[in-house]
Amino acid sequence: MKGLKKVPIQIYLEPNQNKAIEALSKKTGKSKAAIIRACISKFVENLPPEEDPAMNIIALGSSGKKDIAKRHDDYLTSSPPTDR
Repeated sequence: MKGLKKVPIQIYLEPNQNKAIEALSKKTGKSKAAIIRACISKFVENLPPEEDPAMNIIALGSSGKKDIAKRHDDYLTSSPPTDR
């Protein structure tokens, strides 16, 4: 994500969450924002695969054909059937 522009967001923390983040900030020398971003990244990395939004692209282009790996060149160069 380095190099990408960060997007501002406002959140409300529970008092105990704020204390924990402040303590981590002082201990590590990192900003509270950096700690919150790291927490979000860790959470997203540990999502079960079925909850990962990127998994929604699997089978997006499913054709139903069973020989795609073998005949991919044929399928790429052939004209699609028309519905006319």
